[in-house]
Amino acid sequence: MSFLRQPLNFWLRTVEKRRMRTGDVRTLRRALEKQSKLFFHPPRGTQSEWEAFGDVPCLTLMLPQTSPDRYLFYIHGGAFVFGSPDTHSAMVARIAAQIGAQCVLPRYRLAPEHSYPAAPHDVRSAWDGLLASGVSAADIVIGGDSAGGALAFGLVAALAAEGAELPGAVFGFSPLADLTFSGPSFAFNAHSDVLLVAGRASELAEMFLNAHPANEPLVSPLFADFKGLPPAWLTVGDTEILLDDSRRLADKIRADGAEVELVITHDLPHVWPIFHNTLPEARGTIDALAQWIRQRQNWEV
Repeated sequence: MSFLRQPLNFWLRTVEKRRMRTGDVRTLRRALEKQSKLFFHPPRGTQSEWEAFGDVPCLTLMLPQTSPDRYLFYIHGGAFVFGSPDTHSAMVARIAAQIGAQCVLPRYRLAPEHSYPAAPHDVRSAWDGLLASGVSAADIVIGGDSAGGALAFGLVAALAAEGAELPGAVFGFSPLADLTFSGPSFAFNAHSDVLLVAGRASELAEMFLNAHPANEPLVSPLFADFKGLPPAWLTVGDTEILLDDSRRLADKIRADGAEVELVITHDLPHVWPIFHNTLPEARGTIDALAQWIRQRQNWEV
């Protein structure tokens, strides 16, 4: 482990977890948008522009080494109430640089202004719009983190259930898989998690669900059917409250006959790859993911 891990965890616990515990939605949104501009920087030469797919505004990223027939469709996290394509674009661009792909990040509507099913509806519309533009589903990798991971795996499970065209692969960083919060790690990692506040999860979930069932597979993919799922890759930290979301999601995917790789890391914060500019472990995780994608998709860079 690098020497930067402990200072990062200390800062997250003393500053960011406190904000997560007490901050309202506007505060959380404003803080992440500001911090992303200060601390998260994409590779040199990254170009970005906004484009609509399925009437959903999407941030598209291109790098000098981008291949015209490779796409990364990435869904940002933020408990369904904060975050945006802008806050996650630097991390996604770094992944894209290593797999030679163009990126599409949908700006899905956030709660509480827009509750369920706005977010999964927007993600599906953007996906359908990307395919309608002429991109082959097999040339797309879908990914997401935290709540974005819930939307990513919920989308792919829905596509598989419908017999629709599927992406070549799907991955998740610290994905949320169960909005009933029934995993044992939700309790036993409540203190060790340096960022997420277990005691506030139900409040934020209710903002999003607005009395809809918490076990809806589109947003709680642990309850989805993964028969026919493309190859999947998951990573999570052993001190996260969402540790068992990834464990149980991987078990469910295997039980349904699909291929999945689960990587559990030690003492790293929720969605640590976002700190790729400073944390060596973040870069290592992105390197490992990129290698997995290149192998599964037969993409040379």
